[in-house]
Formats: sequence, C-alpha cells, structure tokens
Amino acid sequence: MNKDSIKFERLREDMVRNQIEARGITDPKVVAAIRRVPRHLFVSEALRDQAYGDFPLPIGEQQTISQPYIVAEMTQALELGNEDRVLEIGTGSGYQAAILAEIVYRVYTIERIYSLYISARRRFDNLRYHNIVTKYSDGTSGWDEESPFDAIIVTAGAPEIPEKLIGQLAIGGRMIIPVGTQSSQELIKLYRSIDGIRKTSLGGCRFVKLVGEHGWRKKI
Repeated sequence: MNKDSIKFERLREDMVRNQIEARGITDPKVVAAIRRVPRHLFVSEALRDQAYGDFPLPIGEQQTISQPYIVAEMTQALELGNEDRVLEIGTGSGYQAAILAEIVYRVYTIERIYSLYISARRRFDNLRYHNIVTKYSDGTSGWDEESPFDAIIVTAGAPEIPEKLIGQLAIGGRMIIPVGTQSSQELIKLYRSIDGIRKTSLGGCRFVKLVGEHGWRKKI
C-alpha cells in the first residue's frame, strides 16, 4: 500500500468515526459500505484531499457530491437488505450508487447530464461495480421497465412526490426524497404497503432542485 492509499484510508476512517458513527448512523451495513468505498476517487484529483471533509464538493456541471453524513442518513433510512433492487434518481459522481451497491443486489441509477453519466460509468467499471446498471435519461419518469423496486432514492429536491415513482415502488418498498421549495425542504420517507402510502419526515434538508418534465432542477 503506497503513501496516498494509507493517507486516504486514514482520512476515511476518521470520517466514519467522527461524521458517521458519532452522529447516530448505526446500521452496520451502511457503516461498512462507507468504510469500503474510496470517496476520493469520486471527485477530481484537485479535490481529493478534501474528499472526506464534512461538506459537499463540486463535481462539474453545477452539481455536487453530497456531504458524507447525508449519504449515510439517506441510505440508512432505506432499511436495505442484500436482495433488494434499488432505483437512484441522479447518478452524479456515482458515490451514492457505489454505497448502495455495497449493500444490495442491484442498483439502477439514472443521470440526465451526459458528461456525469459517462464519468460515473467509467468509475463503476474501474472499481468493478458490476451490480450497478446505468441509464442516460430524465430520471423524473423513473425506470418503468425495471420496476417494481424495493427502494427508491431521489438525490434532488422536488416540489412534490412524483406519482410515477410511487407507482414503481414495490409493496413493502421505501422511498427517500427531499420535498419542498428551493429554500426550504423536508427529507421525506415514504413506505408503500398493501393498504396505501405512509409518509414520515426525517427533518429539514437542502438540495438543489431537479430538472425534468415537471420543471425540477436536478442535483448530486
């Protein structure tokens, strides 16, 4: 192991202890995934020394890789199992998809910015994430032909929960999505049962808006 590898491994361990575990992320699958994924490989070389900081970082195209704790919080809230099939709306750098891929059977991720789609696909190939399926498309319509999904994660703010995505959620499925205005959003967890939909708030958050057929602007 070279000096850089040792340095980044130490920074990643510090991040897990001080940002993830210290703030109440207790799901061992989530903690293990964050401990394994080399976050510094999901940002530009110029930003690698900042990759394990407690903040988002730019990834180009006016998009960001989310703060590590937010990634962990949203992942834990999905209550994932190793046989789950998960849909992600907004691939971005690919970091969130990689975390999911460490836990579940298969990840389906959609990105509408072509340069981000290509670079994320390259990272998945280089890191041998063969259980991540990518699509270059408008994620606001989901991925109907691969539905239903055990979980859906939307990594951008929306004015309301889209019916198309609810319809692609399996019975027993969970969805995490930021909902609200550009200045004020709540992180909503949605559970679909045979009796209907149950929603709970996980607290305030702030994501940039998603751009799609509903006029959203997209992030991650």
